[in-house]
Amino acid sequence: MTTLDATDRRVLAALDADPRATVAQLALDLGLARGTVHARLERLAAGTALRPHSTRVTPEALGLPMRALVTADVEQSEFEGMVADMARIPEVVECLGISGDSDLMIQIAARDADHVYEITQRIMRCRGIRRTSTSIVLRELLAYRVEHLLRA
Repeated sequence: MTTLDATDRRVLAALDADPRATVAQLALDLGLARGTVHARLERLAAGTALRPHSTRVTPEALGLPMRALVTADVEQSEFEGMVADMARIPEVVECLGISGDSDLMIQIAARDADHVYEITQRIMRCRGIRRTSTSIVLRELLAYRVEHLLRA
């Protein structure tokens, strides 16, 4: 886990405001040396502070406007194989191990309801999946966000 200091937070907030900003522009805007900004970004990218750039691409832009959340119960002895199988389903955009009544929360992107059904059938064929439950996302009310956390 990467511990963020005040300078890291300033760099990340500036990058969040303008993801295409160059190191030179960030340094100028923040009043820091280019080498400092570059070193900070390298360290943050190597750790867990920055998500991959591909998370900025919306599934809608790729022809997958429907989202669904699938919860699943997993046979624990098959967990590693299940993860490998799940990773081979391209429409699975996120898979989280959770506590509570289910073991997994899986977010999928689909063309339509029939496609959601097809994807959930592929999920059911993953090793160790015992049962699933699917909910269609009707509307995103609050998008994934962290900018406000940088200022906390």
